[in-house]
Amino acid sequence: MRSFFLFTASALLLAGCNGSDTSDNQVGANAISANSASEMADQGVMADPVAAPTDASGYLAKAGGGDMFEIESSKALLEKSKDAKLRDFAQMMVKAHQQSTAKVKAAAAEAKLTVAPPSLAPDQQTMLDEIKAASADMIDAVYIKDQKIAHDAALALHEGYASAGDTPALKQAAAQIAPVVKEHIAHLAAFPAK
Repeated sequence: MRSFFLFTASALLLAGCNGSDTSDNQVGANAISANSASEMADQGVMADPVAAPTDASGYLAKAGGGDMFEIESSKALLEKSKDAKLRDFAQMMVKAHQQSTAKVKAAAAEAKLTVAPPSLAPDQQTMLDEIKAASADMIDAVYIKDQKIAHDAALALHEGYASAGDTPALKQAAAQIAPVVKEHIAHLAAFPAK
């Protein structure tokens, strides 16, 4: 209970500091309010590291949406991009995030939790739409930009849940996924902004 109040106080303080708030459709006991979440998503605010959900349902929802975004955006890139290195990265993203999804689902099954079908948060849908709408000349730059945003949010999610989550099996999965996300971030750093 004390951690919930500390979380809420921290989130409210962050909300008051220049609008860098927390959640994008966060599910569970730690959600601040549906209105503030949708307002932030409308502004394109990604998850703040302090606001990583500590409840299993919130973590599962965000992890599922994150993997779904990575897979779908990478498939969209593969339809248009001619950059061999970026295409290799996108293929790696599809495979790695399918593995991440499987790892989270297995941990949820171990904890006897039901995993709802994944859905994209509004900011993820906006980025996916942006990637899909990009011309062949622009898709590489748009994809790289959005991948960097998504991976920063994913790292905050997995590290946050690994340290403060409420379900041991999911904490262990998050702890195993976080280093993989760091590797992806390192790969992304090798692509120059276009």
